[in-house]
Amino acid sequence: MDPVVVLALVAAIVVVFLVASSVRIVPQARRYNIERFGRYRRTLQPGLNLVVPVADRINTKLDVREQVYSSDPRPVITEDNLVVNIDTVLYYQITDPRSAAYEVADYLHAIDQLTVTTLRNVIGSMDLEETLTSREEINSRLRAVLDDATGKWGIRVNRVEIKAIDPPHTIKEAMEKQMRAERDKRAAILHAEGERQAKILTAEGTKQKDILEAQGTQQAMILRADGEAKAVELVFQAVHRNNADPKILAYKYLETLPHLASSDNNTFWVIPGELTEAVRTVTRAFGDQPAAQPEEAAGAGADHTSDEGRTPELDAGWTASSDAAAAADEAEKQAAAAVSDAKAEAEAAKSPQTPRRGQTSRG
Repeated sequence: MDPVVVLALVAAIVVVFLVASSVRIVPQARRYNIERFGRYRRTLQPGLNLVVPVADRINTKLDVREQVYSSDPRPVITEDNLVVNIDTVLYYQITDPRSAAYEVADYLHAIDQLTVTTLRNVIGSMDLEETLTSREEINSRLRAVLDDATGKWGIRVNRVEIKAIDPPHTIKEAMEKQMRAERDKRAAILHAEGERQAKILTAEGTKQKDILEAQGTQQAMILRADGEAKAVELVFQAVHRNNADPKILAYKYLETLPHLASSDNNTFWVIPGELTEAVRTVTRAFGDQPAAQPEEAAGAGADHTSDEGRTPELDAGWTASSDAAAAADEAEKQAAAAVSDAKAEAEAAKSPQTPRRGQTSRG
């Protein structure tokens, strides 16, 4: 083979190798750190890049997208000397590929150790109850410390979250008992509040019912009284308008006497003293002669007065007929019998209690 041809082939191979070595294609969201003879030269951006063959080489390839790093549970002692296991989730992003490659040897291990140290400092100043209820505060303090420390490493910590806090088993049992007691307490309070509201509503309903019943009774009594008043007024007007005879009024008076003891609540009866006067009026009504003059009646009453309210005996000069006297005696007997029957009925209704004796007013 001709040496010239061999040299040409070797030269072509060398040129192809040099061209291929000088071209670097960087994917999107990637960064390549280039070193020239062992010294940092530059960082390649996404796309087609040219480098010096043999002299330049790629040291590190970094992903600048946001990364998620989950740490293992780490024991942490609280202020009240309880050991809890806490594991965290870290969201970070590389902002400076040069610093991430040359300022720290292993940024993930450094971030993990810094997180554990910060957690122990933060949790060490809190008790267990505060630790379980202050996750937002712990996350904020962790992010502030990590962001300040990782800034010079070319890393930005976007978010830090506590994934789990596991207290000891005995503490879990105590917490469950406490929560159960709190739930029972709330249930008892709600039950008592319900009963209280029910009693209040029942009392309000009873109050409204009593008020309405009282108002109804009041209105009924007012209407009944108005009706009785109007009836009495009409009777009074009728009597005065028709100019009723006193004899008729006396007879109606005798008819009303049996009704005095008709009520069940009566325990004693008062017989008015006008009974004898009413009997006299009825006697005169059935007599043939007009009633005696007041002077004659006074004289006759002075001579012949009965102790028990009976009708005074007639003089020899009394001109009433035998029929009128018989009618007066019959009216008196009927009135006395009606009063006796009324007393007997009332005593029978009140048995075994004995009502007080009737009292008779003397006219």
